[in-house]
Amino acid sequence: MLTAGFVSLGCAKNLVDTEIMLGILADNNIHITDDPHVADILIVNTCGFIDSAKEESISTIIQMADFKKAGKCKGVIVAGCLGQRYQQELLDELAEVSAIVGTGAWHRIMEAVEAVLADERVLLIGETDTIYDETMRRIITTPVYSAYVKIAEGCSNCCSYCVIPLVRGSYRSRPAESVVREVRKLADRGVKEINLIAQDTTSYGRDRNGQPQLAALLKQLVKIEGVVWIRLLYCYPKYFNDELIELIAREPKICKYIDLPLQHADDEILTAMNRRDRRAEIESLLKKIRTAIPGVVIRTSFIVGFPGETDSHFESLKQFVAEQRFERLGVFTYSQEEDTPAAVLEQQVPETVKEERYHELMALQCQISEDVNRGLEGQVLSVLLEGYNPEQPEVAFGRSYREAPDVDGRIYVENAGHLTPGEVVQAEIVQGFTYDLLAERK
Repeated sequence: MLTAGFVSLGCAKNLVDTEIMLGILADNNIHITDDPHVADILIVNTCGFIDSAKEESISTIIQMADFKKAGKCKGVIVAGCLGQRYQQELLDELAEVSAIVGTGAWHRIMEAVEAVLADERVLLIGETDTIYDETMRRIITTPVYSAYVKIAEGCSNCCSYCVIPLVRGSYRSRPAESVVREVRKLADRGVKEINLIAQDTTSYGRDRNGQPQLAALLKQLVKIEGVVWIRLLYCYPKYFNDELIELIAREPKICKYIDLPLQHADDEILTAMNRRDRRAEIESLLKKIRTAIPGVVIRTSFIVGFPGETDSHFESLKQFVAEQRFERLGVFTYSQEEDTPAAVLEQQVPETVKEERYHELMALQCQISEDVNRGLEGQVLSVLLEGYNPEQPEVAFGRSYREAPDVDGRIYVENAGHLTPGEVVQAEIVQGFTYDLLAERK
């Protein structure tokens, strides 16, 4: 039996593509392994969003190519965003690569495999208008109790710094009935936590009938038996409307956790970024969310060092962060990406200044995060257990509604007993740290 190994890089949206490709391979009687030494074919699903992601992708490709010498690997296939973006350039410059499978051609992964076996090199790009549906087999790589569900593909926001529309195409929503059927299938398999993802989840449905339909979709999903948590990720603020806020507030299955990428808080920079919101609108939305949804956790992300960002612009952003006291916050330094409008803007900010601003904003957020977590001491939370500390077997770790998988901290639960990962326990927070929490089982 032919054996394939897979490395998936980048975001959760990329991971879903990986899981679909794994399903296609399995349907063709190809064994999947996590040991590259024994793989006949190695596939790297790449990210090409910013410089650091591109560097990681290239490094991983070269690392996997070494198994053509050290293992039984016959060829390396590059899939995903980097392949879609650089196509022929990658084939020309990386002799180690046997095939390129772009974001619009994941369904052609077997063509790439067959080319490798025939000792051929191929470029399979296709059109950036594809999207999977519930009829396709997925091999879920996340824990059995949690899964990502992609409700749309591509993006039409066209932020001036972003290459996503170039590599993923325009925004296109899946039909609601397709999403509902997939979530029902996942729940039947024991998945308790459904993480809804897209480049912009709050735009879901606008491409189909002109109005956002995320709330309507959620009203169907919460009825599915077996689903305990529905988590909303990548919620852009423009279409985060009152109907959605009210639904999150009253529906217990929807996590009171909102991932709301804002990117900046100064109107001049927001305009230059081609973002659709302004500071006053953002402040109004945040106030509305916090008022309507007690205990809500808001996660956001910001870019520092965007072209033209002055000390005054950065101080405005810092003031905003200090005032809003986000429970979760990520900071990125601006990456000058070719083929984007921002790449040719004047007043590019020096890398040293970007790094200084990154560390300064993160230091501010670290203090806020620690204060927020200390404020949780004494509260009792439902914790989804994920595993045990190998050095302290009596201590389990997991997440509450306040922590998204892979991106947020953990809750360490003392005296957890002998429970199976995926079980939910009640735990009292006894100590809060910058990112993690210590709790005792009730």
